[in-house]
Amino acid sequence: MSGDFSADVIIVGGGPSGVGAALELRRRGVARVIVLDREPDLGGATRHCSHSPFGMREFGRVYFGGAYGRRLTREAADLGVDVRTGHSVVSLGMDGVLTVANARGVETLSARRVMIATGARETPRSARLVPGDRPLGVMTTGTLQSYVAFYDQMPFRRPLIVGTELVSFSAVLTCLGRRVWPAAMIEAEPYARSRELYTWLPTAAGIPVLKGAELVDIRGSRRVEAASIRRNGRVSPIVCDGVLLTGRFTPEAALCRQSPLGVDPGSAGPAVDQDGRTANPVYFAAGNVLRGLDTGGWCFREGRAIGAAVAEDLARDGDAGAAVPVAFDDPVKLVVPGLLRRGGLAAPALRDFQLRVTRRVRGRLSLELDGKTVWSRDGAWMPERRILVPIPPDAARAEQVRFRLAEDA
Repeated sequence: MSGDFSADVIIVGGGPSGVGAALELRRRGVARVIVLDREPDLGGATRHCSHSPFGMREFGRVYFGGAYGRRLTREAADLGVDVRTGHSVVSLGMDGVLTVANARGVETLSARRVMIATGARETPRSARLVPGDRPLGVMTTGTLQSYVAFYDQMPFRRPLIVGTELVSFSAVLTCLGRRVWPAAMIEAEPYARSRELYTWLPTAAGIPVLKGAELVDIRGSRRVEAASIRRNGRVSPIVCDGVLLTGRFTPEAALCRQSPLGVDPGSAGPAVDQDGRTANPVYFAAGNVLRGLDTGGWCFREGRAIGAAVAEDLARDGDAGAAVPVAFDDPVKLVVPGLLRRGGLAAPALRDFQLRVTRRVRGRLSLELDGKTVWSRDGAWMPERRILVPIPPDAARAEQVRFRLAEDA
């Protein structure tokens, strides 16, 4: 590339993290910032959340999901962000060249830096390998909320909700807001995957919350008529007219997977360093593409922090040097950042390691730098719960970085 770029920074994804980054880049004087999103409006998954709260820490007030998306749009317009909706990025080039499909056809855009902020998606039935009939009425929370928000339709009256992650309770709110009472809420684990206090909502509404219950079958000729669950070794039917498969989020990282960037096997998203920089220093990433699911507010703040790092990176000479991978042992599922660079920015965008575990475990979590333990804590660690460990100031100078989790006997 000769320097004839389409923009200084192109951001792929117009959800909270992508817009947060764009706003920060413009505030720091970066002139040409383009946000590309395949949907017709900004906001990402928040657009079809017909409930609150969104925006409390970003904007000092509470918004419903759709209104939050519109606020993001106004903020981007006010700061002169070049927003291009209806644009789908189909490939990433190593030098910041993107192939983009839109209503006019296929075009090429390029930038000095590119940020990937494509978010995450729920795991559908096909990937869960749920057997049985294939009737209408089996969907994810996102699909349900799209029906409600965009088409004012509720596709069932008594669904079975599968899962107890935070988004599962969002599904409960969506149902109750339309006077729909789920038949039950089930969880394969013997505990709720989100905080137990959230189970007060379905319990107060008279919705049974069945833990240790696994979905094994779906029945129905045209529409869902019943589902079978296995609990305490016994299989029993639940009469319902829909099945909501909630959670089990995975990063929307197909672009990275199909490019030389690749993905981290633990997170299934792109690996980044303490400044949000990927293995290719032209590309950065932020938000739920890094690890599955966090809240919209968390992603917005993370996008702003990494947007600031991109702005600083554009202004400095030299590169950040080679990356040292952050290793970890089972049952740790992922660590973000998964890379550390000695030549990172003086004030890193990511101040903490964020960890997730694969299952409920009690024991000592520790961080080792070059074989020496520099941080440890005993605790009960839960899956899908954010675990934050401060990044030590000298971590980027280590040649080996590893997390260990020693389970109690």
